[in-house]
Amino acid sequence: MGFPWETPDPFLFCVHHLDKYPSGNAELGPDASLEGRSLGNDFTLRDGWRMYHGRSVPGFPAHPHCGFETVTIVTRGFCDHADSLGAAARFGEGDVQWITTGRGLQHSEMFPLLDRQGPNTLELFQIWLNLPARGKRVEPHFKMLWKEDLPVIQKEKATIRLVAGSYDDVQPPSPPPNSWAANPDNRVVIALIDLAPGAFISLPETEEGTHRRLYLFEGTGLSISGDGAGEKTISVESGKGVELAPRACQLRSGEEPLRILWLQGKPIDEPVAKYGPFVMNTQEEIERVMEEFRATQFGGWPWQHQDPVHKRDANRFARFPNGTEIRK
Repeated sequence: MGFPWETPDPFLFCVHHLDKYPSGNAELGPDASLEGRSLGNDFTLRDGWRMYHGRSVPGFPAHPHCGFETVTIVTRGFCDHADSLGAAARFGEGDVQWITTGRGLQHSEMFPLLDRQGPNTLELFQIWLNLPARGKRVEPHFKMLWKEDLPVIQKEKATIRLVAGSYDDVQPPSPPPNSWAANPDNRVVIALIDLAPGAFISLPETEEGTHRRLYLFEGTGLSISGDGAGEKTISVESGKGVELAPRACQLRSGEEPLRILWLQGKPIDEPVAKYGPFVMNTQEEIERVMEEFRATQFGGWPWQHQDPVHKRDANRFARFPNGTEIRK
């Protein structure tokens, strides 16, 4: 895993990272040789893990974003966040970070290997949710959705963990205020579904024109019925998910447990111009944003290093741009 999945409007990007890191060293990096790796650009799965753009600790040192939102779901392991707003966090084991990048910010996402006895498995999803034209220049907004606050809906042998949207009138904490997901009329859902062997669960009907896609990322043999396209079966090898009609349908597992990511939303239906971490509506806007970044660095980088990690004993916490701090 680690390669982007195709996503429909209003989503721009989704990637599933699964890295089976070894025990950590004193600097929170892997207690293993890095010889032979392309440090700074290590995306080859070797011995079950990658360093990505990290050189001593795996992860993504300081980089810019503008014009969309990042939703980072960490189901296993931890992520150390730092940004140009002065915010910082360590989150994981079910926590979600939601950032409206708006007019632009820089942030880093490093993966500290806290267990010196090992292993340090990391699993995360990063989802890019687009912003409409009116939201692309809003002030950046940093929000944490802690695992203790996210609803878990149990249906016999099926479980839904809601990050955004609603299911059976259950809702998670609200998204950032300028998010496309903040308006319930936009029908945005971000959720993880777990099905035990022989389990089933129903997805409700939603508004016509809504895009609904499922990504089976663990297990094989998912049957989907009642969506207007008859019975179908998908497997994890497809890698691109399956687009469903907005009608009610039932998901059923076979002999294996299944894990599914559910993304849904009404399309923004505006032109999209992308250049790496910048997403606007026109190429001219992209060029202006790039000029702005070269001139201002989106406010600069207040941290001593491009790849800061927090102390080993920091536990889960978030420090917000206004100085407010939450510890878990």
